[in-house]
Amino acid sequence: MDKPYIPYIVPFILFIIFTYAGPLFNISLLIIYPLKTIVVATSLIYFWNDYKHEIGFSFDWLTIISGIFVFIIWVLPQGLYPQIGYSEFNPYKLTSGYGVYFAIAIRIIGASLVVPLMEELFWRSFALRYAIDTDFKSVPLGQFSWFSFIFVSVIFGFEHHQWLVGIIAGLVYAGILYRKKDLFVPILSHAITNLLLGVYVVATRKWFFW
Repeated sequence: MDKPYIPYIVPFILFIIFTYAGPLFNISLLIIYPLKTIVVATSLIYFWNDYKHEIGFSFDWLTIISGIFVFIIWVLPQGLYPQIGYSEFNPYKLTSGYGVYFAIAIRIIGASLVVPLMEELFWRSFALRYAIDTDFKSVPLGQFSWFSFIFVSVIFGFEHHQWLVGIIAGLVYAGILYRKKDLFVPILSHAITNLLLGVYVVATRKWFFW
């Protein structure tokens, strides 16, 4: 491919477009979120051959521990971390009856399956390497650089409303990638964090975390 960055940035750009299109055009989250999840997932499937070799499905307990750790610091008492803006995905305000179960299911599926793959491909595979060399494909996956480690983790943090804990999460996910040189590790850790967060939100109804 003449532009090797396209498979890494297109799913991310689509995610951003749909995220902001909802409030901009006053489209219900009950419509925009499932649509966003399907479109982003489709783009990841379409480009799968371009990065499937980076995902070796290696595993160790540190992957699980890191995912749990990020979840714990994410749900510490509200107000401990400074935030940018405020968002809430409350299925009970979006719909009723069985629609609530659909909204919860699609939110958890999107957050724990689609988002970790999309974000880790963009931030930990593309951005970390691009910050070292614009010819990012020439940089081995998981090659360490203080600049890329700090810079990309900070930008990743500011993608989230709870930006401080987001920065910490970025540092954690990058750190485990450096250790294993396998993108599956931060993807799985990120997925564990988001899945636990989803279960926590549904159990406690603290929708502001969504």
